[in-house]
Amino acid sequence: MPNIESAIKRVRTAEKSAVQNNTKKSSMRTAVKKFEQAAAAGDSNANALYNNAVKAIDMAASKGLIHKNKAARDKSRLSAKLAK
Repeated sequence: MPNIESAIKRVRTAEKSAVQNNTKKSSMRTAVKKFEQAAAAGDSNANALYNNAVKAIDMAASKGLIHKNKAARDKSRLSAKLAK
């Protein structure tokens, strides 16, 4: 545990942001999984789930949770699955 007051505050801040980051990243993964399941099943709701997944990926990339190239790669793979 740090002794300096500012370092103690940084530990608290880092814990809070880690919780938020994990929540956002988890919701992104959930949106992607829901779309992939719907696309595999041929569900008519796949377009809406695709839009949600792309939005979640873009939000994660803009917050720095994932790299922008990974976001582009993931969106490309999702659009290929949608086109099938």
